[in-house]
Amino acid sequence: MRNAHQLEPGQEISLNDIPTQGKRLFPDRAAAESEFLELRQEFVDLQRKLYAENRHKLLIVFQAIDAGGKDGTIRNILRGVNPQGVRATSFKKPSADELAHDFLWRIHRAVPARGMIGVFNRSHYEDVLVVRVDRLAPDTVWQARYEQINQFERYLHETGTTLLKFFLHVSKKEQKKRFKERLKYPEKQWKFALHDLVKRQQWDEYHLAFDAMINQCTTDWAPWHVIPADQKWYRNLAVMRTIVGRLRELDPQFPPPEDGLDDVEID
Repeated sequence: MRNAHQLEPGQEISLNDIPTQGKRLFPDRAAAESEFLELRQEFVDLQRKLYAENRHKLLIVFQAIDAGGKDGTIRNILRGVNPQGVRATSFKKPSADELAHDFLWRIHRAVPARGMIGVFNRSHYEDVLVVRVDRLAPDTVWQARYEQINQFERYLHETGTTLLKFFLHVSKKEQKKRFKERLKYPEKQWKFALHDLVKRQQWDEYHLAFDAMINQCTTDWAPWHVIPADQKWYRNLAVMRTIVGRLRELDPQFPPPEDGLDDVEID
């Protein structure tokens, strides 16, 4: 079931046709949460081996509309991992220095090194999303970026980086519910900005941009996974199944000890 939500290159999709309700696929919440905890422990163990082996690089990318669950997913999947081997990067509005370079410059700097897992909260795809919807660049500029992104990701793949890309798919109704929760609870109000309401009015425009992003940037080396995300417990499970499945394929191992350790005596 690891690839239940993985798209195939050339498979044209519309997010309007893809369900956001994970409970339709896995109605037993208790069983889902139990499986998630087992998989997360396996992830913790595999991550320790990945870091020790210092051979593979794993990059996990999350994209979603506002309140889609990027922060919560990252917080849940990374609980218990060795922080030395994981780096989470949030990409916000580019700085003046970043804008002085090409749009992939700040992204490439955050790509994980050998033995590391990199997690992107938003990513290079903002430059075909926000830039498109808010008309921050001419059409010819952002349209060319799809192929530039594909070639960038191909380069990462060919130089040893495994990419996992997740789009967390929530409904407009669920976004409204989460916004209202943020307004209701003081400890969540910092996550809400009045500008979020402007973005909500652009829902249809963003979904057209998401459709294009997914359709044009699903490749053999970096396919998109569209995760039904209205139920957080199912979202967490679906993401963790995919990550653990890929790590099993990489099969990281602790390095063998150096010769002569059996004869070592410590005074």
